[in-house]
Amino acid sequence: MELYEYTIHEIAEKLEKQEVTSYDLVKSYFDRIKEKDGVVKAYVSLMEEEALAKAKDIDERRKKGEKLGKYAGVPIGIKDNMNVKGTKTTCSSKMLENYESPYDATVIEKLKAEDMIFLGKLNMDEFAMGSSTEHSYFFPTHNPWDLSRVPGGSSGGSAAAVAADLAPAALGSDTGGSIRQPASLCGIIGLKPTYGLVSRYGLVAFASSLDQIGPLTKDVTDSAIILNLISGHDEKDSTSSRREKIDYTKSLVNDVKGMKIGLPKEFLAEGVSPEVKDAILEVAEKYRELGAEVEECSLDVGKYSLATYYIIACAEASSNLGRFDGIRYGYRTEKFENLKDIYKNSRSEGFGPEVKRRIILGTYVLSSGYYDAYYKKAQKVRTIIKNEYDKLFEKYDLILTPTSPITAFKMGEKSNNPLEMYMADICTVPVNIAGLPGMNVPCKLDSNGLPIGFLLIGNSFEEEKIFRAAYTYEQNTNFRDNKPTFKGGEN
Repeated sequence: MELYEYTIHEIAEKLEKQEVTSYDLVKSYFDRIKEKDGVVKAYVSLMEEEALAKAKDIDERRKKGEKLGKYAGVPIGIKDNMNVKGTKTTCSSKMLENYESPYDATVIEKLKAEDMIFLGKLNMDEFAMGSSTEHSYFFPTHNPWDLSRVPGGSSGGSAAAVAADLAPAALGSDTGGSIRQPASLCGIIGLKPTYGLVSRYGLVAFASSLDQIGPLTKDVTDSAIILNLISGHDEKDSTSSRREKIDYTKSLVNDVKGMKIGLPKEFLAEGVSPEVKDAILEVAEKYRELGAEVEECSLDVGKYSLATYYIIACAEASSNLGRFDGIRYGYRTEKFENLKDIYKNSRSEGFGPEVKRRIILGTYVLSSGYYDAYYKKAQKVRTIIKNEYDKLFEKYDLILTPTSPITAFKMGEKSNNPLEMYMADICTVPVNIAGLPGMNVPCKLDSNGLPIGFLLIGNSFEEEKIFRAAYTYEQNTNFRDNKPTFKGGEN
C-alpha cells in the first residue's frame, strides 16, 4: 500500500511505532495531490510549506520523546468555510475571495491541540448552497469515480479528496445533507452529528439552526476518532451542548444482535432509483443476517420536509449573509457613486446565482406580509417532523433510508433546474430539521460503477448506536476493496 492509502488509525499507529515519518507521509499526500487534483479539483488552496515544516518539527519532537497529541503528524483537509488563522477562508465565493481569517474555528483549535496537520482548504458550493459543488466561484469539483459526474455537495471537495486519497480524512459541514450526500456519491463515510454536539464557532454560517460540522473519512473507525476530537461543549457557541464527552471508539463493536431498525416505506417510493432501492433492501437483509431486527415502518415527512427546509434555510441565509454589504469586509464593487450603489453592486457582483436565489427567497418569506404564512408555519411543521421521529425512536434504535435517491449525476445535468437539484436532498434534509445524527455508509456500486450509500439515523445524542451498526456492517462487507477509477478524464 502507498502511504496515502492508509486510514487515520493506521497512520497514527505507524507514526507512534516510528515506522514512517510525518514528513514522508505529508509529502506523499502533496505528491498525490499534484498527480490527481488537476482532474478532481478538490482543493481551493494548499498549505504545503506550513504542513511540511510542521511535519518535520513533529518528527524531531517525537524523536526527542516530547509529549505530543495522540494524532500528532496526521494530515487532514478542511472545508473552506471553517476559519483557520492566517489562511484564506473563501466559502468558494467571490465575496470572500481575498478574506484572510484572523482566528481559528473551535474545531480547528481542537485539531491543532492534537498536533494534526492541515493539507489545505477544500472546494464547496458557494456559502455551502448546493448539492453538486458546481456552484463554486472558482471551479467545479469532479467525482473521482467518474470525472464527468458531480461529487455531490456542498462538501464535494471534502468528499472527493478523501475518496481520491488526496487526504486521509476531511471536515465538512452539513445543513441539509452536505456531508452525507457527497459521502454517498463518492463512496465514503460521512457523519452529520447531533445538532449542538460540535461547536459551530468559526464556521461561516449558512443556516444557523441547521448547520453542523462533521467528519468525512475512509472508514467508520476514523469517523469515531475525528468525532472524539472535535465534539464537546464550547462557551463561544450558545447552541453547544453541555453533555459529558463520550469516547465513540468504544462503540466500535462488531455486533448488532438485539438492535431494532426501522425501514420507512416512504423513503423507498417514487423518486428513488430502482438500483438504490434494491441496494437498501439488501442492506436491510444483511442486518437481519447479522442479528438485527429490521422491519418496515412509516415516516411520512418527506412530502413537506423539503419545503420546510428551504423556507427555514433560506430565511436564515438571508439574515446571515446580510453582513456582506461591501462595507465591513469582503468584496467591494469599484462601480459606485453613493452608499446604495456600494450595497447593490457589491452584492450583485460578489454573490453567485444560487446564493442570490436563496437570499431573495429568504427575504421574501421573512417579509411582513408573508412571515406568518411561510416562516412561522415552517417552524410549526419542523416541530411536527421532530415529533414523528420521536415516535419512531420509541420503538426503534435506528432508522435506515437511502442517503441519496440517485447516484452521482452528470456535470451540468441539473444545474439549470434548481428544483430538480433540490430533490437530491430529499432523504437528508429531515434529519437536519429534527437536529438528529445521521451517517452515510457505502454499500455497493451501481451498474455504472458508481457508489450507493445508505443512511443510518439515530435519536439525538445517540451516535454510539450509529457507530455500532455502521461498524458491524463495514466489518462484514467488503466495499472498501473498490477504488475510484478516475474514468471520464485523464488520469
